[in-house]
Amino acid sequence: MTNHQSAYFEFLCHFGDNALILGHRLSEWCGHAPSLEEDIALANTALDLMGEAQLWLGLASDVEGHNRTADDLAMHRDVWDFRNFLLTEQPNGDFGQTIMRQYLFDAWHVPTLTALTSSIEKSIVEIAQKTVKEARYHLSRSRDIVIGLGDGTIESRKRMQSALELLFPYVGEFFTSDSVEQQMVKEGVLSNLDNLRKSYFEEINKTFSSATLTLPNIQFSQKGGKTGKQHSEHLGHILNQMQWLSRAYPDANW
Repeated sequence: MTNHQSAYFEFLCHFGDNALILGHRLSEWCGHAPSLEEDIALANTALDLMGEAQLWLGLASDVEGHNRTADDLAMHRDVWDFRNFLLTEQPNGDFGQTIMRQYLFDAWHVPTLTALTSSIEKSIVEIAQKTVKEARYHLSRSRDIVIGLGDGTIESRKRMQSALELLFPYVGEFFTSDSVEQQMVKEGVLSNLDNLRKSYFEEINKTFSSATLTLPNIQFSQKGGKTGKQHSEHLGHILNQMQWLSRAYPDANW
């Protein structure tokens, strides 16, 4: 691949891997959520994200040109080949932690997909236009639950504050630029991250104010996931669950 193709491939894998890993995490709630309504809602969100992953990884496979399908990229890459944010691979914890993780991701996801609808790459615009509709619904839902639980009982607020303090250090990775993103910005594929950062913090500050939650004063940020240099120990366990059947029977067909 050329330098452009290589960077473009990794960029597409980043979006596909975020959706794939977070979607898998949410699928772990199937049959275990605190209510039937939430069980169905989390499963549907997981399906939306899996569908998005299929689109991004499908485009990535076309760009790579090595006869690997979207399924191959999902099921036959190792940990260090994944480019997802560290946040997406963090454990579900309790329901409040899952919803906080979802909200922190959704608040990034929507403005980023919205920005990608203005990309110079037609294929990216088509995917972004399709998936941003679902992402807006995800954000509306996770925002409402964060506010409801944060401004709810003493116990629910305590849990949501604890979840925020646990997960907020992973937010910084959203806006830590690497060589791939810098190249994509230069080529007009992606908007400048500074613009996305502004809209992100406007969103979460408003939500946490309504939820009576205090944004942690943390300057340090966990990073390394989207470059593949430093994933958490959790990703290996996720891939072990997700990939074992495909790896055990690599040529199997339904």
